[in-house]
Amino acid sequence: MNLIDRIITQTKGRVEKIDVSRYLNDVHDVSEKRDILQRVKDVKRDGKVPIIAEVKPSSPSGLKREISPVEAAEISKEMCRGGAVAISVLTEPFFFNGSMENLESVRYAVNIPVLRKDFIIDEKQIYETNSDMILLIARVLGDKLGNFVDLSLSHGLEPLVEVHNKKELFEALKTGTNIIGVNNRNLDNLSIDLCVSEELIPLIKNEKQDILVISESGVECVEDVKRVLKAGADAILVGTAIIKGDVFKKTRELVEALF
Repeated sequence: MNLIDRIITQTKGRVEKIDVSRYLNDVHDVSEKRDILQRVKDVKRDGKVPIIAEVKPSSPSGLKREISPVEAAEISKEMCRGGAVAISVLTEPFFFNGSMENLESVRYAVNIPVLRKDFIIDEKQIYETNSDMILLIARVLGDKLGNFVDLSLSHGLEPLVEVHNKKELFEALKTGTNIIGVNNRNLDNLSIDLCVSEELIPLIKNEKQDILVISESGVECVEDVKRVLKAGADAILVGTAIIKGDVFKKTRELVEALF
């Protein structure tokens, strides 16, 4: 069983424990949703790089730490102070040490858009999510992707549809998503190659100019930022490079990469 299969197996166990009756009557006020699309436009207009900074406790590739909800809030404030356009919060607990409590804490702590990053496989996970954005992985959802995009939008969440190859990309383009994330990491072997962004992002732009494109994974330095921006990325999601050092300084360094 490869890594992604192991994660999905664990996720199925988590989903079974969600009491969806707690959320079905919840009505999210769409007016309270923080608009990532406009935020990215504003940051780009100011000559800065739209960086989505990630509260990432751990990863199967080597990063290992614990982050409590209180720490997650403080980290997100430093990211915000460094100029992040949005905050991504991992909520997968077994492989990434994330939590829904961290998500709640971060969204309360900052006033910029917050992304729930997890392996979404069931509608109940959408119902339980109180954030501005939600990650939907094309490979994981397969032919259910379009329905999950529509459900997220109707629930007041902006879906970020993640792809890694041409097949997934063209499936994503068939949905109603406003945002596509190109993951430079291969989920089978965890290898990273920024060439994935360089190959796929121009294809997206050729098909739909109005799609917001995010390059995910593998950006470590200013040179990497310039490389994926040259490929056409509108924003960049950065986790490990920011969380492993001085969060404020690294966020600011990447945000101001074009200065």
